[in-house]
Amino acid sequence: MAIPSAVKVIAVAVAAGAFGLIAGQLVGGGGWFARTELGQRMWQAEMKMQAPKPPADLAVAERGQPIPALRLPGLDGQQVELPKAYAGRPLLINIWASWCGPCIKEMPELDRYARSQGATGTQVVGIALDNAEDVGAFLKRVPVHYPILLDAPGPRDSGVQLGNPKGVLPYSVLVGADGRLLKQRIGPFEDGEIDGWAE
Repeated sequence: MAIPSAVKVIAVAVAAGAFGLIAGQLVGGGGWFARTELGQRMWQAEMKMQAPKPPADLAVAERGQPIPALRLPGLDGQQVELPKAYAGRPLLINIWASWCGPCIKEMPELDRYARSQGATGTQVVGIALDNAEDVGAFLKRVPVHYPILLDAPGPRDSGVQLGNPKGVLPYSVLVGADGRLLKQRIGPFEDGEIDGWAE
């Protein structure tokens, strides 16, 4: 007995919808797959398609390529240029904001990792897309022992330049000692995840 065309169409639509829902949970919904390197790459590709295009004259990092020079002030007002300020060391750059719950949750893990690296390991640097007063007040409550730089959120901010055009926070990148973008991560690190990710 032949199955009517309308039933076939409905079955395909239901299957596609179920697949989309499962894939969304695995990749973009914070599921286990989103925490894998393949899941992260798929999630980033999806977000890149959905995000507005960065300004045409803005240098945007691509995996395997040198990151654009970022010149940003610290909380003391002194300008720091990345990656030049830490030339010869790998960098873990974390983009965050004081109002971002997942950012705040991962900061103790970032601080633990930063302390474990010593003077020659991976340098952790936080870039707050926030104002100095709010960041300063937040860091009095939740101190960290790695440098914090400031940037204004927008279509030209450092997160966009580091390959996050949609502006999802937190967002981290791993930059090799040679200044090349090695890895990107959307979402917070959980306990112990940084050690394996930053290898």
